[in-house]
Amino acid sequence: MNLLAPHDLLSMAEYERQREQFRSQIIALKQRRRMFLGPLLTLVFENRETLRFQTQEMIRVEHILDPRKVQDELDVYNALMPGTGELSATLLIEITEQDRMKEWLDMFMGLDHGEKVAIRAGSEHVFGQFEGGHSHETKISAVHFVRFRPTASMTTAFADLRQPVMLTVHHREYHAEAPVPGSMREEWLSDLAGS
Repeated sequence: MNLLAPHDLLSMAEYERQREQFRSQIIALKQRRRMFLGPLLTLVFENRETLRFQTQEMIRVEHILDPRKVQDELDVYNALMPGTGELSATLLIEITEQDRMKEWLDMFMGLDHGEKVAIRAGSEHVFGQFEGGHSHETKISAVHFVRFRPTASMTTAFADLRQPVMLTVHHREYHAEAPVPGSMREEWLSDLAGS
């Protein structure tokens, strides 16, 4: 795992100069790495560049100059970095209707426990492992961090576009499946190779 270090970040002044170009590159990258799972769930698969951008943006927004606080931000985003043989994603519960927010979030209670979100390749599947601390008995966050550890044969299936690969969710009344396009599979293979 190639973690981000302070030398990977641009100075605040240099980031401001390059921000629009950097931002447009990351938007294009995130489009390749975004999967919609039904109407309310989105997964954005993270890599070193998406996390570097998020770190730079947080430092910019919070105007962080203290090297220790910069390192704190790096530690937060490095925790989301996919490790060897794994995929890492930010899962977003995307509810836009404010008056139905609580109702929908209540429906997603427990999504982050057990075997609910999976990648399926052929007859195999791997369930996402959610980072703890984003829910408790009466409340669930709209943002979660999930890791998947596909088997070697699943990884082989990702490379063979004749093999179907699906992203799935089965939780209470919310069930959805989405075919994983070749562009996403290329991104996954790059992540799994440690690129």
